[in-house]
This record gives sequence, structure tokens and C-alpha cells, in this order.
Amino acid sequence: MAKTRYAPDRGLTARMTLTMFLLGVVFVAFITVLVLILGATNRVSSGGIVFIAVLVGLALTVGSFWYSDKIALSTARAVVVSPQDGPEAARLHGIVDRLVALANMPKPRVAIAPSPMLNAFATGRNTKTSVLVVTTGLLRSNLDDRELEAVLAHELSHVAHKDVAVMTIASFLGIIAGLLVRFAFYSELFGGGGRSNNSNNNGGALPVVLVVLVVGIVTYAVSFLLIRLLSRYRELAADRAGALLTGQPSALASALQKVSGSMQGIPNKDLRTAEPLNAFYFVPAFKAGGKGVSLNGLFSTHPSLDRRLRQLSEISEQLSR
Repeated sequence: MAKTRYAPDRGLTARMTLTMFLLGVVFVAFITVLVLILGATNRVSSGGIVFIAVLVGLALTVGSFWYSDKIALSTARAVVVSPQDGPEAARLHGIVDRLVALANMPKPRVAIAPSPMLNAFATGRNTKTSVLVVTTGLLRSNLDDRELEAVLAHELSHVAHKDVAVMTIASFLGIIAGLLVRFAFYSELFGGGGRSNNSNNNGGALPVVLVVLVVGIVTYAVSFLLIRLLSRYRELAADRAGALLTGQPSALASALQKVSGSMQGIPNKDLRTAEPLNAFYFVPAFKAGGKGVSLNGLFSTHPSLDRRLRQLSEISEQLSR
């Protein structure tokens, strides 16, 4: 974690380290199983495909890591603004200036995204490339300066904790597993040449494809769940760090309720457009109360609103003592 005035979170650091270690173990097991399968079936050419998939996955991960800020800005259609770019930009910069001075950290770039949704996110591989994005909906909402400051303190803690970079690197295994599943399913690259080989090879092609599919799906599922577990904890860590930095957990709790409640009035089209950035947003872009939300405990990138409010209530009691 960067040396800022954000409260150190050993739990987050331990979880990020453990997640990376477990994903490494899964990756080694994944490659070992594939090598054994291909070696047992003498599919040398398929081994080359595995190598290509790993290289492609690595390239995508490095690209996502290195250009994460540019990708996020483009996805959100956000524009970097200066304090001179109007009253909204001036208000936003004023709050960010107070927070970075309070946190003793470098100021990130500040951007505004044209969206009616009340939300914000921060991304970037380090403090030099970090960018804080706020939607026009949030700036024009009924959040007062204390509540907006609490939201931005939450987002800046992600930069201080460097958890965005860890999440990007952690996605490497899932990308590779997904690529191999697609290669095996659509191209029959692990047995497609059986038409020109003997009958034994023809008979073994389909089982090999199925085994690779199963291994890839299991690997992707394990990496997906590990990343989701880390993602939910990092949001709790950001709530905690932001509340302790400002000393106003009640303001963050109030902002959480307002932003979460506002999702009910956002058109479904806008929510679907925002889905690619759900893992980064202050509050995920979906409407509460749907059938799918009941699975949030396992699949969501964020903890439930009740869980976040309960933690902030506990922090309020601690600060009052």
C-alpha cells in the first residue's frame, strides 16, 4: 500500500496476496493437466495452441493493465477536466484537492462521464496514471458536499491500496481459461485433424475436446470466484478507509443509500451500457429487488448494501468512543 494517510488495511493486503498465490497454484495445475492430456494423446500441435492461448492471454492482461485508465475512460465516455471547465468541474476539483491534501497523496486526473446514473470510479495502474471519474448524474444529484466527498474518499482509497492493479493481474488466468475453452469448443483444435488420421485418433478426438472444455471451465470458475471474493472485500476496505480518512462514516452511509436508491429510476438501457464497469463503480449498476440479485452473495462484485451500512455503523460507534 502507498504511504498515505489512508488507514493501512492488513486484511486487504493479506487477501490480495493470498488470491494471487491461489491463482498461481490454479494456473500451474491448469497447465500441468493440459500438458498431461496432450502428452497422453500425442497432440503436439495442440500444445502449440495452448502456448498461443497463453501468449494471447498474457498480451490482453498486459494491455489491460498498462492501458487500464485509457480503456476505462473510453468505456465510460469520460473526459478529463480542469477546474476551469465549468462550475461542476470546479466543485469536483475543489473536493479532490481537499481529499488528496488530507490523505497526503498525489492528485489523480479528474474526469466527468456523461451519464444520468449516480456513480463514480477510480482506475489506473499506479498513482501517476490514476484517474477519478464522476458521472454528471452524481454531480447534479441531491448529494451535498460532505456526501460527495465521502464517495470520492472511497474511490481514492482504491488508488492508495493499489487494488485495481491487483484485480487486473488476477484476471490473467480467467482470460487464458476462457480462450482455451473457446478454441476447443469452436475450432476442434484438439482433435480436428482426426479425419486424416487412423480410427483410434478419430475416436480419441472428442474425449480430448471434452476434457479440455471441463478443465477450462473449472479453472475459469475457480478464478472467477476468487476474484469476486477479493472484489467484495476491497469495496468494504474502501468504505472503511474512506470513512476513517474523513471521519464521517454517516456521510458515506447516506451517500450509499442515495446512490443505491437512484438505480431504480435509471433506464435499463443505461444500466446495461454501464455493466462493463460494474467492478469499478462505487455502486454496481443494477436495480435491487430482481431475482438475479439474490445470487449477489456469490457472484456480485460488491457486498450487499446492508453489509456496507452495517460496517459503517460499527465505525461510527468506534469513532464515538
